Amino acid sequence: MLIYLRLLKESFNFALNALRNNKLRTFLSLVGVTIGIFSIIAVLAAVDSLKKEIEGSISGLDNSTIIIMRFNFGPTEIPRWKWQQFPDVTFDEYQYIDRNTPNIEAATFTLNVPDESVKYEDKQVDNVPIGAVTDSYYNIEALKLSEGRFFNGSESNSGSMVVVLGDEIANQLFGDAATAIGKEVRIYGRKFNVIGVLKKEGAGLFGNSKDTTVWMPVNVVRRIYGDNNKSTFPQIVLKPEKGIDQAEFKAILDQKLRMKRGLKPDEVSNFFINQMQGFTDFIDEITGSMNIIGLIISGFSLLVGGFGIANIMFVSVKERTSLIGIQKSLGAKNKFILFQFLFEAVILAVIGGLIGLFLVFIVSIIASQFTGDFEFVLSPWNMFIGTAISAAIGLISGILPAISASKLDPVEAIRTGM
Repeated sequence: MLIYLRLLKESFNFALNALRNNKLRTFLSLVGVTIGIFSIIAVLAAVDSLKKEIEGSISGLDNSTIIIMRFNFGPTEIPRWKWQQFPDVTFDEYQYIDRNTPNIEAATFTLNVPDESVKYEDKQVDNVPIGAVTDSYYNIEALKLSEGRFFNGSESNSGSMVVVLGDEIANQLFGDAATAIGKEVRIYGRKFNVIGVLKKEGAGLFGNSKDTTVWMPVNVVRRIYGDNNKSTFPQIVLKPEKGIDQAEFKAILDQKLRMKRGLKPDEVSNFFINQMQGFTDFIDEITGSMNIIGLIISGFSLLVGGFGIANIMFVSVKERTSLIGIQKSLGAKNKFILFQFLFEAVILAVIGGLIGLFLVFIVSIIASQFTGDFEFVLSPWNMFIGTAISAAIGLISGILPAISASKLDPVEAIRTGM
């Protein structure tokens, strides 16, 4: 065991000497490994960060949550031209499903509408996302309030002029005021009474979040836009009861909505029943594909780095031929020489890999500063992968030079070196 520790120490010293004595050559050889590891780990870190941000942005929704609309989350066998002609879901269909479908814990109808301005006295916040929902959305999304309350069923059904503000909107409008509750803001040129403020959450995937959103009864927005306005995008969101058969539940939903729309048995369903689990699986599939593509592209850089390491090791063997002969004449075994050069190749490659990891770390910090709340994550697992790949490249690149060094005849080696 001690001999291998000594061998590792000597190999490390040889590697450092190679760096010191052949700075340019070693630098050029390590550039390939550094760039390769940087590329691979940067891709993995970027994809992991994107996946984490997406999962965080939908973390309020349970994986069993179902969204009915005219679009599908993922690929579909229905031709594009056909599903683009599907009708939007309606408030009437939402009520029908809510009343007639068993095993529903909560159901809500939402409208995606253009951003609006929110005004209070002389202060105004522009481009504010509007959350037009029914009261049950509070339970589906698991919203949390810092003060006040969410609107109730009566206010939702009647379309009361009440509003719940995101934390950032409340701060911009009211500043250090003791409370926002009871104050009146103007949206759509109408007065709305503030009844609640959500807890601070942080930015979402595309820069917006609940902090920058205002929530109001969907029937208020329906009165303003009408039910056939193409600038709105309605959805029915359902949260099934826990423990039920998901496939059976979706089949019942499909049957109910087909009956409501009067579709014939041979007609395709002109709506999509999307489940959040399917969306997360789709995200996993996309990020997996991105990882594979990124790894393939980055692999070419790493391949160049491997050739660079092999080149410097062959040169190192040639330069130290006489020393190898002396070591073998003094009793050094082939295995000792083999491991000596293998360790040196691995150490050189790992040095290049660590430089690449350090560059990824620096870039991730800088990138996080320029992307607001979007955080690039360099996980310990990715650091381990980077180090392992570096060591593997060193091992593969150094094997042939190490074998050639171990098979040298000591007499010929000394004579050649002289």
